[in-house]
Amino acid sequence: MVPSLFLAHGSPMLAIENTEYTGFLKKFAQPIKPKAIVIFTAHWESDILTISSTEHVYETIYDFYGFPDELYSIKYQAKGSKQIASMVEERFKKHRIAARQDTARGLDHGSWTLLYRMYPEADIPVVQVSVNPYLVAEEQFKIGQALQGMGKEDILVIGSGVTVHNLRAVKWGETTPEPWAVEFDDWLIDKIQNRELPSLFHYEKEAPHARLAVPRPEHFVPLLIAMGSGNQETEAKVIHRSYDMGSLSYLCLQF
Repeated sequence: MVPSLFLAHGSPMLAIENTEYTGFLKKFAQPIKPKAIVIFTAHWESDILTISSTEHVYETIYDFYGFPDELYSIKYQAKGSKQIASMVEERFKKHRIAARQDTARGLDHGSWTLLYRMYPEADIPVVQVSVNPYLVAEEQFKIGQALQGMGKEDILVIGSGVTVHNLRAVKWGETTPEPWAVEFDDWLIDKIQNRELPSLFHYEKEAPHARLAVPRPEHFVPLLIAMGSGNQETEAKVIHRSYDMGSLSYLCLQF
């Protein structure tokens, strides 16, 4: 059995930098050997949930610019799985969640930068799923609920996003976290671990500094999806917490 995870993908530089966080990703993943990975990425948005479906090696998508040449030379050559993609689609449709498959799209940096650090051999099939940031928080949680129990089948569900993600508020070179970013994450952790779902579903109004931390929800909703997909009988765990550029959160949780 494997857990569900929310992992911060932050800057694409995590694929080539050696930091406290990249060290954590490598060490944390070592004992977890799933038969497949289902990853919801903040960098693939669609009105209808879309599931990558292929048996071939994915194209590595460089959906960023202005970074070192080394980053653009990395190819994460994982294969997909049509079987797992169909399983995910069936679960969504069983829960009356509209979904479709995509046979062409590659892995964006919300997926491959994390997986490159966790499973550099790229020997585990990956199924990438889009997010619809315009659905309300409760609907995001229900998307995750549709995948409950996949961990018992050794399928690792990952929500890839960032809790505090305001690129206009970052301070280059700043190593001390901004108090408002810490307060927002503190609130989240408390509500998640105490399973105060009504508050979480209305985080925009109830969480401190919510509009500053989450100016747009595409990076936040993978957290709700991961939480919904996890074991509902155990307390969520904070598995890593650090900050970069003052407010970019690398908070990660296990469900």
